[in-house]
Amino acid sequence: ISGRKLAIVPILRAGLGMVDGLLKLIPAAKVGHIGLYRDPQTLKPVEYYCKLPQDVHERDIIVLDPMLATGGSASAAFDYIKRYNPQSLKLMCLIAAPEGIERLTADHPEVEVYCAAVDEKLNDHGYIVPGLGDAGDRLFGTK
Repeated sequence: ISGRKLAIVPILRAGLGMVDGLLKLIPAAKVGHIGLYRDPQTLKPVEYYCKLPQDVHERDIIVLDPMLATGGSASAAFDYIKRYNPQSLKLMCLIAAPEGIERLTADHPEVEVYCAAVDEKLNDHGYIVPGLGDAGDRLFGTK
């Protein structure tokens, strides 16, 4: 990555837990933010905030979200970011469900996905099984 212009974009709020670690590895990276939540009834993403570096079109973008469940939020984040024509797009997550990987790669085949583990499936509520529960709640001690 030497010489590359990078930006990391956590999906709020759970993605914030991954920012410090990446900035230790890539201190020159710019940080943007995109706020999305999944509507509990429809399981569709709802955007409520987006702030990206001004020169996003010159940067390789790494979107951060610890869990890729349905793929809806990640896909919506990439829909938005692609409007700015970044150099490349990547997703970094810790755990994914096969359904989320399938959705994201169908919607955005050019996005490289980096994932530490793929769990079994999604349950009826769109949560990863066995999963870890809500990553944002775990990170910030909320419910």
